[in-house]
Amino acid sequence: MICNNLSVSDNGHLLFAGLDTVELAKEYKTPLYLLDEARIRERCRTYLSAVKDAFDGNAKVLYASKAASFKRIYEIMKEEGMGTDVVSMGEIYTALRAGFDLSNAYFHSNNKTDEDIAYAMTAGVGHFVVDNAEELYAIAAEANKRDIKQKVLLRLTPGIDPHTYAAISTGKVDSKFGSAIETGQAEEIASLAMRLQGIDLVGFHCHVGSQVFDSDVYLRASDVMLTFIADMKNKYGFETKELDLGGGYGVRYTEADPEIDIHANILSVGAHMKEKAAALGIVLPTVCFEPGRSIVADAGLTLYTVGTVKNIPGYKTYVSVDGGMTDNIRFALYGAPYTLFAADNMSAPCDMKCSVVGRCCESGDIIQENVSLPGTTKRGNIIACLTTGAYHYSMASNYNRLGKPPVVMINEGKSYVAVKRETPEDIANLDL
Repeated sequence: MICNNLSVSDNGHLLFAGLDTVELAKEYKTPLYLLDEARIRERCRTYLSAVKDAFDGNAKVLYASKAASFKRIYEIMKEEGMGTDVVSMGEIYTALRAGFDLSNAYFHSNNKTDEDIAYAMTAGVGHFVVDNAEELYAIAAEANKRDIKQKVLLRLTPGIDPHTYAAISTGKVDSKFGSAIETGQAEEIASLAMRLQGIDLVGFHCHVGSQVFDSDVYLRASDVMLTFIADMKNKYGFETKELDLGGGYGVRYTEADPEIDIHANILSVGAHMKEKAAALGIVLPTVCFEPGRSIVADAGLTLYTVGTVKNIPGYKTYVSVDGGMTDNIRFALYGAPYTLFAADNMSAPCDMKCSVVGRCCESGDIIQENVSLPGTTKRGNIIACLTTGAYHYSMASNYNRLGKPPVVMINEGKSYVAVKRETPEDIANLDL
């Protein structure tokens, strides 16, 4: 099994966080998102412990809530002592509804509207992560209206290629995000931020990409960023208080993906950064990490019910389920790999190669190609797609007017609904 919260019962059913997935499918219907609350809390504590040990307590862990954003997640983050990053009014509003202290929130996005900026300030968001000069001017203008100084970090691109999917690589010079150090634009915006009234520049941010399986990319990025920080001190006398290295540690979607020791990796990053800062003659700023996927991904699993099995002799077999690209867009977006099981028939030989596809009126509505399932698979069987806690519920859509699945949390042997199933009435209620 690719995750230790998975097992198989004596009757051949897949167990997730100790509960029978087939019984959960009967109780809550499918498609169904499941989330293991204990796993989420374990991941939070791993990161918090790691940064405490690596940076002598001078560090923060911010949950990247775009990975999975709903009220219960923010309640858990608050209870675990995590900060968060948010990227929209919707995420800010949801965090507020959960009682999350937004002074511990960092507001991202490469295009914050004037309405976004005003709303975030009213909500008490602690830090803005600024993408560009136009945004910096807009934040300064709103802050001056309120007679406040808004804390900001500047998002920079260190020119690092993480060798992950192009769609989730964000640290290269020509990235959509941030100001490039290599082109001199980072220094220009830093100098501007130091001068602007209403702006309290506290530091710098970078994020090089997702699904990173070792710390090499963090070591290279931290070298570039710390060198830039030293340069800002030498040229402008600016003392950087915070350095945010973003998120990115990968998770296991298949058996081929390696396991990561997050604690050991962060310890190595901490030792490297301390040494680099000393060599540059600067004080190491407070270091922030923004894990999202690695907090929630393998805490999640999606259940589907088979509708049809269609064999095209000499070509391929399609197993169609009652979900698809509306609840999992990632294969259609960038061919993301997944592990799928016959949740109600785990003991049977997987002797049928097939494509598991969704119910949408779209030829690209594919969950995974080349899946091995039992040849006996038929209408009514339950299929489990693993590692779906990140970027599934948060990227779900109503294409074909399909409702989003519910999110059911599992904790201490019991299940409860965190997000209800969306009905046709819920969707139509927005129509005038």
